[in-house]
Amino acid sequence: MVYILLAEGFEESEAMVPADLLRRAGIETALVGLEPGLVKGSHGIAVQADMTLGQMDLSRAEMIVLPGGLAGVRNLEKQSGLGHMIQLALEQEIWVAAICAAPTLLAKRGFLEGKAAVCYPGMEDKMAGARPQMDQKVVVDGKIITGRAAGSAFDFGLELVKALAGTEKAEEVRHAIHY
Repeated sequence: MVYILLAEGFEESEAMVPADLLRRAGIETALVGLEPGLVKGSHGIAVQADMTLGQMDLSRAEMIVLPGGLAGVRNLEKQSGLGHMIQLALEQEIWVAAICAAPTLLAKRGFLEGKAAVCYPGMEDKMAGARPQMDQKVVVDGKIITGRAAGSAFDFGLELVKALAGTEKAEEVRHAIHY
């Protein structure tokens, strides 16, 4: 199961494009809201979450995805249990993926220490301990995948598919969407 966390103000394309690509690949994917109901994105698009953060079952997780959107990242940052959940995920070798401003959440908690990563251009100073790779759209280092920005959503989503289902499945999805 892939859990994509949606906080008020999330960047819609950074959540929905990966969700779409993962589901096209046949990978079970849930949109997770901090609270029940609709979650409004940074551009006013409201998305119905499949479940709440409290309903997540980490024992079923293959991956946790953190979309960007500055307001969404700020709202995710307020979740006291987020750092512990990510730590448990990484200890259990569950993939953790973050795009745009969201990699800064990982850096702030020390999860990117010494790792190659990318984030939204101009936020490199918030990537303490990481080795920013700002010429890349997507960076994979260990079980952590980071993406640059909304314009990288397809590359990011396809990398998530590749991590969970292999290169052949990612290429199949890429071909199906004519990307």
